[in-house]
Amino acid sequence: MNHQDQDASFIAEALPVFISEAQEQLEALEQLLLQLEDDAGNRQLLDALFRCAHTIKGAAGVFGLDEVVAFTHHVETLLDRLRDGHVQLTAALSTLLLQSNDQVRLLIAEAQGQAIDAPAAAAARAALVQALQAQAGVAPSAAATQAPAPGLAADPAGTPGWHLRVRFGTEVFRNGMDPLALLNYLRGLGTIVDLRCDVDAVPALEALDAEACHLGFEFQLQGNADRAAVEAAFSFVRDDCELDLQAIAAAPTPESGTADAAPCTERAAASAAAPAPAPRAEVAVVNGSTAASAPAAEEQRFIRVQADRLDQVINLLGELVIASAGAAMLARQTRQSTLVEANAQIGQLVEEIRNNTLQLRMVPIGETFARFRRVVRDTATELGKDVALEIVGGDTELDKSVVERIADPLMHLVRNGLDHGLETPAERVAAGKPAQGRLTLSACHEAGGILIRIDDDGRGIHRDKVLQRAWDRGLVEPGTVPSDAEILRLIFAPGFSTAEKITNLSGRGVGMDVVRSNIEALRGNVQVHSTQGQGSRIEIRLPLTLAIIDGFLIGVGNSKFIFPLDAVVEVIENRPAISAVDARGRGTVELRGQVLPVVGLRALYGLAPPEPERTSIVVLQSAGRRYGVQVDALLGQHQTVIKPMGRMFRSLRGMSGSSILGNGEVALIFDVHSLCQLATDPPRSRTARSPTSTEGQAS
Repeated sequence: MNHQDQDASFIAEALPVFISEAQEQLEALEQLLLQLEDDAGNRQLLDALFRCAHTIKGAAGVFGLDEVVAFTHHVETLLDRLRDGHVQLTAALSTLLLQSNDQVRLLIAEAQGQAIDAPAAAAARAALVQALQAQAGVAPSAAATQAPAPGLAADPAGTPGWHLRVRFGTEVFRNGMDPLALLNYLRGLGTIVDLRCDVDAVPALEALDAEACHLGFEFQLQGNADRAAVEAAFSFVRDDCELDLQAIAAAPTPESGTADAAPCTERAAASAAAPAPAPRAEVAVVNGSTAASAPAAEEQRFIRVQADRLDQVINLLGELVIASAGAAMLARQTRQSTLVEANAQIGQLVEEIRNNTLQLRMVPIGETFARFRRVVRDTATELGKDVALEIVGGDTELDKSVVERIADPLMHLVRNGLDHGLETPAERVAAGKPAQGRLTLSACHEAGGILIRIDDDGRGIHRDKVLQRAWDRGLVEPGTVPSDAEILRLIFAPGFSTAEKITNLSGRGVGMDVVRSNIEALRGNVQVHSTQGQGSRIEIRLPLTLAIIDGFLIGVGNSKFIFPLDAVVEVIENRPAISAVDARGRGTVELRGQVLPVVGLRALYGLAPPEPERTSIVVLQSAGRRYGVQVDALLGQHQTVIKPMGRMFRSLRGMSGSSILGNGEVALIFDVHSLCQLATDPPRSRTARSPTSTEGQAS
């Protein structure tokens, strides 16, 4: 394989890593811009903003993505002017930079192979370049929309070029960098002449480590690139190279050698007359090695793993849990103590592996919440509203697969709250409220799951208006007035909308039913609370993970069921019969002087008799409420691998999934929140047609 083929192979292999890291940098850049709107003079934010753009530009240059480099160069120039105080951040400038960030995102998507409208994208990019140059005070040239040489910047001193001597460290290859790729990047800054390769450090063949780098180069770079631009080319290997950079006018003699060359970070700092070196770009591990950019004292190891590979491990882990449970059951049947003890030890190890493996997929939901800062900003501006977004509990963790699938429902609910819930400043002042509205996203752990709340201090939901629309559409029999909770649930009916006119955001009756369906597909549920004139709250309850949980196994007749262990408060054995039992098995018992609602699973789900002589009550907690469930047998803690429900049982209220036991039996997993509603809610009016499939009868 020749050198060009090797370069192409390297780029094809490493490009997905660059795209992933570039997307992270773009997300960080957007969040920094939004933070700067509230703290425009924060130097740390400005420096971090510049570093993001510089990192994207430098990495794109290594991969030959000239359009990304060219456009990001204009963004970087404006950010540098902003950082130096020559330009002040305004709302218009912030909008321009956000639009530029979107343009870079589009260029990255194009590099990834996604189809875009090239002529329209090029025209939009040209307009943005002109706007960026105008804001930076740079006179646009005839070739303003064409790709300039990466990192090219006029040197005010008129330096004709630079003399470079560079010696790469032995770990450069292992850290995923290619010295030849850096030379190719430098060719975009000027013309390389008198290039000589220093191979004095290459050991004898028998001592050669093929993965270690022993190369050094000496050459001249002719052109008008400034010192910062040249040093920036080495930012990814800054701690893994020795660089001697001097203006050609003061170039040293070739005989001086490189033995006394200092590391480039120290060399740059020692040059008092030189411009400040470009901000350091921190690089994550490529191909499983440690990032070279982090100081040794603060070294952190990271490795990127494809999500589908991790999913395969989780699936295999689930099968291992099931097999371990089956082996433990067989061991108990043999009554051989040594075999039982050995299987118990295996079970403990499997549980530890399970906990640590599932932890790999846990991510803070704050990363998802932060994305809505841009949504709130742009949507509020479009609607002529003043809205402050508050994020609470952003460090609450849940499964990455849940985070990815909840983002779209949250997006719709946030936009819906901005459009329908919050008023304009004039309307708020007239109602005696502050002109600025408030939207709060919060998250916390609750009963083995996660509770997400979306609160606004807007106008609230007009119940009479919702009911009238439900009468008109036949969702409720005309003249019938359901409870407030049932009226609020009507907004999730397919095609339901109270908007007077269709806008870009709402009015077509499409969205809230999809939100409900997507949340229920995650074994979650959604509720609405509202006080007219004061605001609304939407509560979403989701499981922490979609894979494996700790469960509490119980039996009723010949059927087995599982409660999430985190929702179990206590167990009461051999209680007297439930009092005031209705046809659906709902009643009450007295527990320490308090009345506890109880539901019997046998009557609720129509399970076959006979009834046992003794029963127990499992006390569960959901949404701050406690209730009891009457069961026949308590079968103990059980590692539960969650399997999806069959199509026939998906409308069964109170259930969220199923699991396979060690003996091959199937146990249904309860949704404790839905079961709580079955146990505590009064009978619903039969004249109101339920807008949700999960609100039907249990049997």
